[in-house]
Amino acid sequence: MPILTIRHVTTYHYKRPVAFGEHRMMLRPRDDDDQKVLESELDITPSPSHISWTRDRFGNHVATARFGESARELRFESRIRLDHAPGGFRAADIEDFARRYPFAYAARDRARFARFIAPRSAHAGVDRWAMSFLRADGSADTHDLLVGMTQTIKRTFKHRARHEKGVQDPLQTLTLASGSCRDVAVFMVAALRSLGIAARFVSGYLHLPNDDDDRISGGNTHAWVQVYVPGPGWVDFDPSSGTVGNQNLVRVAVVHEPREAIPLQGTWIGSASDHLAMKVAVKVNALQDVR
Repeated sequence: MPILTIRHVTTYHYKRPVAFGEHRMMLRPRDDDDQKVLESELDITPSPSHISWTRDRFGNHVATARFGESARELRFESRIRLDHAPGGFRAADIEDFARRYPFAYAARDRARFARFIAPRSAHAGVDRWAMSFLRADGSADTHDLLVGMTQTIKRTFKHRARHEKGVQDPLQTLTLASGSCRDVAVFMVAALRSLGIAARFVSGYLHLPNDDDDRISGGNTHAWVQVYVPGPGWVDFDPSSGTVGNQNLVRVAVVHEPREAIPLQGTWIGSASDHLAMKVAVKVNALQDVR
């Protein structure tokens, strides 16, 4: 199993010293069956007067920092060492009753994941697109349906960086046939939920294994989808790359809606013109394989 290291640095620059309000961070990866945090360090400059850690309703790690001094620069550096176990998704892993769509989740699962099954909103166009993966009688092989939808988005939608805040409406993403990783992930979640399939939004890191540059420039923050499949449980699907399984993906937050998984957010006190820039740099490296 590979050991991954993650370095994530966010720096805010200001024209003059400003005061800082509370900042909320989701930077520490989850401890799931296939990924375990071995070491975690968080350095903040200037040092916060208080920092607390908690977990939200989905089990994601959340840190909250409060500050007592002003500064012209606010810097957050997260360093992680993680044991990561890549895994795929086989049709044979699916419980017999769920290998053919439509299927019904067990009552216990349906109750636990009700919020991930309920449609995000009514979008007839998104519903029709999702139904295009079904046979004329409304059925499909579950494995083929999930893999086919993931790979179709990769093949037919243009991935583009988008620096505006927020996430596109799924219908807009469908109409444009383009969007950021967050946009296409939200679109796929909407499509799956319209079919009654439990799906949730995932935010985390993407490892770029062909990046040999040791500078803090490789790797990305990333967003994708998890689907609850009877048998294997929550399975990762990345519509931006068309890949299935958690290969090269490190989960930080799993949520119902993207606004619940913002990596870093906070406030500062000063004039609007005082803000000069925000810079983000991410590096993900594989250290070794443990055989």
